[in-house]
Amino acid sequence: MVDNWTFLTNHARVLLCIAHDPGVRLRDIAVSLDITERRAYGIVTDLAKAGYVLKQKDGRGNRYQIQAHLPLPEPTRREGTVGEVLALLAGTDASAVTDANRPDLTPPPARQNATARRRPAADPHRVR
Repeated sequence: MVDNWTFLTNHARVLLCIAHDPGVRLRDIAVSLDITERRAYGIVTDLAKAGYVLKQKDGRGNRYQIQAHLPLPEPTRREGTVGEVLALLAGTDASAVTDANRPDLTPPPARQNATARRRPAADPHRVR
């Protein structure tokens, strides 16, 4: 049996969600990536603490701004920026990931068959 895996980390996938919609709700991120809201909150917090995302209150929700000019957090042969990678993955130019007047970007794909491979919840009434 092959395990489910994704090419991108959840942190990268959250950045793509934010690039697509800077006003995205944590609930929507969680559903899109098949993670819990608590995990989505943790990832956004990680990204904000590292300086890759600025979080601003917008009414009852938040609005996010990606700091696309920052370098990637891991060593690579070519020093790239977060914006360049997001632009490559979203199929647009690098300025589009932070431009408020940009056309909609393609959202990251949800994991295929993620629910089909889940184990059913344990029955608390079942005797073992």
